[in-house]
Amino acid sequence: MSILVFIENAEGAIKNSSLEAVSYAAGMADGADVVAIAFGSIESSALEEVGKAGATKVLHAADEKLNHGVIQAYSQAIAQAFEQENASTLVLAQSSIGDPVAARVSIKIGASMATNVVELPDTSNGFTVKTSIYTGKAFANVKLSSDKKVLGIKKNAAVIKQDGSVA
Repeated sequence: MSILVFIENAEGAIKNSSLEAVSYAAGMADGADVVAIAFGSIESSALEEVGKAGATKVLHAADEKLNHGVIQAYSQAIAQAFEQENASTLVLAQSSIGDPVAARVSIKIGASMATNVVELPDTSNGFTVKTSIYTGKAFANVKLSSDKKVLGIKKNAAVIKQDGSVA
């Protein structure tokens, strides 16, 4: 099993929130591979940062048509990669692109989904994540029961690690 992470970029640079998502996935990996998937024109040096943040493998579709945030195309490709990589969890940053992608992928692969996740999951009794509700004024513990999971990570929920290797 592996953990798939959707990487967003802006003008060829990886968004910090996506690096946070990679570090979050690395923190919950417990020996599983962390596979990042990125779309569009991205500098190779930027993709190396994904490895340093904790990814063991990076999938990159470099087609310029994917520079424009086409949610349907991203969702389809991510769902295919999820199955091909034998992933158990998709992790992505909460954003205007990440939210609809998470919803579409969750439906396509039949996964449980939690958004605004603020801590690593508690797996002592199933799979439970802590989520922020009411604009961060309260928290809820959400238990995900499906074997496949989609987690939307709230900004600043994870510290970006730099101790990984180039993926």
